[in-house]
Amino acid sequence: MPSMNQSPVLNVIVRAVRKAGQTALRHFDFRHQLEVKQKGRNDPVSNADTDVERELLYHLNKAYPTYGVLAEEGGETGSSEAGQWIIDPIDGTTNFLHGIPHFAVSVALLLEGEIQVGVVYNPVTDELFSAEKGRGAFLNDRRIRVRDNRNLSQSLLATGFPSRNPDALEGFLASLRKFLLLTEGVRRDGSAALDLAYTAAGRFDGYWESRIHPWDVAAGSLLVQEAGGFVSDFQGGRNFLYSGAILAANPILHGRMLEVLREVGLA
Repeated sequence: MPSMNQSPVLNVIVRAVRKAGQTALRHFDFRHQLEVKQKGRNDPVSNADTDVERELLYHLNKAYPTYGVLAEEGGETGSSEAGQWIIDPIDGTTNFLHGIPHFAVSVALLLEGEIQVGVVYNPVTDELFSAEKGRGAFLNDRRIRVRDNRNLSQSLLATGFPSRNPDALEGFLASLRKFLLLTEGVRRDGSAALDLAYTAAGRFDGYWESRIHPWDVAAGSLLVQEAGGFVSDFQGGRNFLYSGAILAANPILHGRMLEVLREVGLA
C-alpha cells in the first residue's frame, strides 16, 4: 500500500503501475489471443506490451506533461531536459507469453542524469517495490535491505542470458560456470527488473547481466542502491544504464563478484 510519506511523483508512479498492472493481468489471462511479433532474435513483443505502455504513459503524462520518455516499445520521445521517464511495460515478456507468472511493470524517473524514483511491480503477486533517492527502498509498506552476506560460497545469485546476442554468449558462459562453482547457485528467472528487486529485498545476494537496456534496470538499480547495495557496470564504474552491463550486490560481495568477472575477461 502507498506510504503516507510518499512524494507526489511516487504516488503518481504507483497509481500508474497499478493501473498498468491490471491491464497486463487482463491480457495474461487471454494471452493465447495476443498478436505477437519478433522485434529481433528472441525478442518478442505483443499488443499487451503496447497496451500496458499506453496505460502507463496516460497517467504519467497527465501528471507531468513536460517530461520526456524512454520506453522499450515507444522509444525515446520528447525532451529529457526537465526529466525523463524510463519505462519497461512488461519486463519478462517471454515469461508472460508462456504463462509464467514472473514479470513486472518497471518505471523510473531520471532527473539531472540520475535516477530519482524507481518502481517495479509484479501484478500477479501484488508485490510493489519502490524507492526514492535518499529515502530508502520498500516492498509494499515494508522497508527492505540487501542481504548482509560476505561470502560467495553462501550466496544465491541471479543473471540473464544474452540470448539475443550469440557473440556475447561465450564470455557469459565463462562467468556463469565460475559463479556456479563458487556459490550456492544461480537463478535465471527471466526478468531483470525483478532480479534487481529481489536483490534489494535480500532474496538474491547479487545479480549480473550483459547486453542489457536502460529500461530493464533503471528502476531496479535505484532499489538496490537505496537498500544498501552497490550497483556498477562491469568496470566498477557508474555507467550501468548505458554500458549494457550491470553488477549489483551488497558492497562486499560486489567487489568479489567484480574480481570474478575480471578473471574471466568480462571486466
